[in-house]
Amino acid sequence: RMAAAGGAGQEKQLAPTLLSFFIYNPKLGPKEGEEEKKILFYHPNEVEKNEKIRNVGLCEAIVQFTRTFSPTKPAKSLHTQKNRQFFHEPEENFWMVMVVRNPIIEKHKDGKPVYEYQEEELLDKVYSSVLQQCYSMYKLFNGTFMKAMEDGGVKGLKERLEKFFHRYLQTLHLQSCDLLDVFCGISFFPLDKMTYLKIQSFINRMEESLNIVKYTAFLYNDQLIWSGLEQDDMRILYKYLTTSLFPRHMEPELAGRDSPIRAEMPGNLQHYGRFLTGPLNLNDPETKCRFPKIFVNTDDTYEELHLIVYKAMSAAVCFMIDASIPPTLEFCRKLDSIVGPQLTVLASDICEQYNINKRISGAEKEPQFKFIYFNHMNLAEKSTIHMRKTPSVSLASVHPDLMKILGDINSDFSRVDEDEEIIVKAMSDYWVVGKKSDQRELYVILNQKNVNLIEVNEEVKKLCATQFNNIFFLD
Repeated sequence: RMAAAGGAGQEKQLAPTLLSFFIYNPKLGPKEGEEEKKILFYHPNEVEKNEKIRNVGLCEAIVQFTRTFSPTKPAKSLHTQKNRQFFHEPEENFWMVMVVRNPIIEKHKDGKPVYEYQEEELLDKVYSSVLQQCYSMYKLFNGTFMKAMEDGGVKGLKERLEKFFHRYLQTLHLQSCDLLDVFCGISFFPLDKMTYLKIQSFINRMEESLNIVKYTAFLYNDQLIWSGLEQDDMRILYKYLTTSLFPRHMEPELAGRDSPIRAEMPGNLQHYGRFLTGPLNLNDPETKCRFPKIFVNTDDTYEELHLIVYKAMSAAVCFMIDASIPPTLEFCRKLDSIVGPQLTVLASDICEQYNINKRISGAEKEPQFKFIYFNHMNLAEKSTIHMRKTPSVSLASVHPDLMKILGDINSDFSRVDEDEEIIVKAMSDYWVVGKKSDQRELYVILNQKNVNLIEVNEEVKKLCATQFNNIFFLD
């Protein structure tokens, strides 16, 4: 988007921002004059009481109004010139609303700023997914809204919401949300069978010797190798680990990474294991063994667990134990002495094997294309478009307009059940191809001068043959 030449002056693009976020339950303040009781959480908190009540009332009215047209599927979003509102009802009568200001182009006319709202820029599906993740992440650490009400009444629920969302909303980087937020997938670490079996047997041994462990998950390089959790719980736990917990611990690690492992000294096996959650110093008898609580399987059995995350080099293992058993310092020391050495050896095995496999497959030269792949069955996600995630942001290395086309193609895909393929001629040298086959989706961005549709199709076929052999049977 270039500013017009001539006297138009500088154009500035202002990213979408969070205007407000609130949670309410219409059943809590049904009478007139009691409307304030409906509001369980409201950000920003400084907003005047009557305005809060008015905004919540407006959302209730919109939801009710749209219900008359489709009773089973109420409104998901409302588009206005300046902003877009997203609605989500995660539990009966509990409504979450997120209001996002549309991106703005700021121009100067006669020395005064003039704002143009970009009404079509935001993708509904992306931001609806972000709102659903807000709930999933809250639920992972707090359990359901209903459970909090049963335990501590409205007051208890309000306190939990305040405590959680006060921090969580600061981590929503709405300007960099894209298709990956819709998928909320899991990146899997590619492994050969032998190494996979080693990991499998390591997990079995650990679960046996630490018999209070209920579930285990194993990650390497921020990618998942094994998980004993249900898919939906693992998906949100994975997001927490890779975007929040691991990045916070990256810095101190890079310092002491390259010291050698002296495995030849039995009985004094050096290891690099340490707790990412829980005790900081195992030698201090006063140290506290507190672990974060998580809630899984909330639909049927409702399990409350302690989350123990333990890491050696690039391997991290999550042990989840029943929350009714508080882990003692003695247990933590035992875990450290059993898991530490074995995980250290395993981590160097995986690293070695991975490097061998990389050498065999040959160094890939930077291809002409970038892609995102997602499989709905196992939530596997692969992207060559996104640079490494930092705590705050996962950066896409392509133009935002191209990311928006990917989102548009995805919305088209979700409207149909059949397999299909969409090819879009984007900016001057760019083509975007979307393929949907069975439960899998592939999005490819090609940057080639002067190619035609047939050549683009051939390129994508070649890509499927090399990267995804045996996945796409479209032809």
